[in-house]
Amino acid sequence: MSRDLQLVRNIGICAHIDAGKTTVTERVLYYTGKSYKIGEVHEGTATMDFLEEEQERGITIQSAATTCPWEHNGKTYTINLIDTPGHVDFTIEVERSMRVLDGAIAVFDAKEGVEAQSETVWRQADRYNVPRVAFINKMDKIGADFEFSFNTIRERLGANPIAMQIPIGAGDEFEGLVDLLEMKAYYFDSGELGAVVEQREIPEELVEMAELWRHDLVDKAAELDDNLTEKYIVDEHSITADEIQAAVRIGTLAHTCVPILCGAALRNIGIQRLLNAAIDYLPNPTEVPPVEGTDPRDESTTLTREAKFDAPFSGLVFKVVSDSHGDLTYTRIYSGSLPKGTRVLNPGNGRKENISRIYEMHAKDRQAIDTAHAGHIVALIGLKNSVTGDTLCDTNNPIILERMHFPDPVISLSIEPKTADDKKKLGEALGTLQREDPSFRSQYNDETGETIISGMGELHLEIIKNKLVRDMNIGVNVGTPRVSYRETITGPADKIRGKFVKQTGGRGQYGDVIINVRPCTAAEAEELDVKFTNNIGFLDNISQGNIPREYIPSVEAGVRSAAVSGILGGYPMVNILVELIDGSYHEVDSSQVAFEQAGALAFRQACSKAGLGLLEPIMDVTITTPEEFFGSISGDLSSRRGQINDSEVRKVVRIISAEVPLSEMFGYTTVLRGMSQGRATSTMEPSEYRLMPPNLSETVLTHS
Repeated sequence: MSRDLQLVRNIGICAHIDAGKTTVTERVLYYTGKSYKIGEVHEGTATMDFLEEEQERGITIQSAATTCPWEHNGKTYTINLIDTPGHVDFTIEVERSMRVLDGAIAVFDAKEGVEAQSETVWRQADRYNVPRVAFINKMDKIGADFEFSFNTIRERLGANPIAMQIPIGAGDEFEGLVDLLEMKAYYFDSGELGAVVEQREIPEELVEMAELWRHDLVDKAAELDDNLTEKYIVDEHSITADEIQAAVRIGTLAHTCVPILCGAALRNIGIQRLLNAAIDYLPNPTEVPPVEGTDPRDESTTLTREAKFDAPFSGLVFKVVSDSHGDLTYTRIYSGSLPKGTRVLNPGNGRKENISRIYEMHAKDRQAIDTAHAGHIVALIGLKNSVTGDTLCDTNNPIILERMHFPDPVISLSIEPKTADDKKKLGEALGTLQREDPSFRSQYNDETGETIISGMGELHLEIIKNKLVRDMNIGVNVGTPRVSYRETITGPADKIRGKFVKQTGGRGQYGDVIINVRPCTAAEAEELDVKFTNNIGFLDNISQGNIPREYIPSVEAGVRSAAVSGILGGYPMVNILVELIDGSYHEVDSSQVAFEQAGALAFRQACSKAGLGLLEPIMDVTITTPEEFFGSISGDLSSRRGQINDSEVRKVVRIISAEVPLSEMFGYTTVLRGMSQGRATSTMEPSEYRLMPPNLSETVLTHS
């Protein structure tokens, strides 16, 4: 790894499913010399898709990291590259990768342009302020349209795209690309797997179009850099390629533009130029603002860490993978240096961890290194008590970096071990899977004796089941998937008392609290400056010491434990603000346990009085269908309580955007294929939780 941070790039490749991310990554590995043979997704030989499940399905399930060198302008750069999944069920993999990346390459299908999941990953990159370069892939596909895809990036993502290249031909006639900075054409020798790149003059028939796109490039570059504006007004032809490139770099780092490149990864066209663009336009670790965190000793104090080798060490765990030699803990190092054998602090839980070994990763292969530095992404071995989202830092200079956002699971199913031996292994296996995947949850139901596993979709749970059975050799019987509902209140309830009094011989128990409850969203809680954990807000408005301060955390704990188990059907309660307004205590009999019980009692009574409702997950569904099936598909969506929000005709197909309850969407892919003779496709991602009609919620509660 390079010790000069100017020569380091931490980038991810992200996109909608089937846009060609892994194919792009395989070419990157080949051209950077990290693999001597190009792996293919459709043959199940892709280096980065190394899980058996990934090779069988031809999709990426977990993000894979690799480190590779790249020569550009006479310098050798180190690229830490993460290939992320496109399927919405594994959106958590994109989320945690975005958190630790400095830049991203967004890949688009040249025929489809911006698709549903493209918008999701774009929003994730926005959330973490990740600058992007866009690559319009599959220019060799029938129906590929560069200009259409370019326009969808502006219209659907609200971005400011700037074309740095245009294609020479499209579909079967796609041959190469025109570089608008140099105004030269580039052709890639297919006999040499695209490794030989030939520069020629722009074909005569493309000169006029190239001039138009070049004018647009110069025009937008002048808008990005005030120094160029005057020069542009006087004579736009006097602006040099270097000046344009510098302006586009400024704009990319400031999130005011997105450079657009094009190619065809499967035919090995355009990848080297894409790597050059990643170096030219995406930031090195020193160009990213210093990472911010809080002081664990005083959470109101904001601390920063700069990407310097001599700064105190800080890093963020963004992925944990169970391994035969001990958990591999993938960590982005933000500041300082980390030699192997170091003892570091996890300030979140106060535990100290030993770093026994450090690896530079290449998909499933690894190379041991002695020291890791700021700006690097490495895998650590030896950590016992650190999970995804945890901070690691210097024991004498603690800092807690911002945690990641993990969505709640929307679907669950019951599993039971087949034998007593399987039962022993199952608990440990589920613990391992939860450590690896924060969007997966499991819990044991004491009443029914069932183990319930929850995840982001049917495919997610199927992959989990296959891991248990195939990878961990545990025999399990699996129930049918079911929806993860939530409970909430439909109105307010004021001055509700919860009194817990227990008199046994000797010292008794006494806790007495009075609370108000009302519906509340996360945004409202933020405005009120209320801690909103697991979608429950707790506000302490006790005056005149009616309840001693030491008992108030116990009241909150009682409220939160009651919220987890729900009231209507045992589903977690959400979107509620609890206000503690009064109470009383006993000098001798009051205790933390008594006030915890009183808090739980008051919460249950208040919610029952406020009116209870069942919330169901609503999915954003995008369907692409030939026009002739639109009528039957929209009719079917209506029968599933779906609401069509938008319907757009794009050439010969229609794109339908709808909101449909998850409970109505099980097995939908099969039904859609049947309705459209196999020609329609759909994608689905969680949108929000919404109140269910009372008659339907009664049915759910009767059967739960």
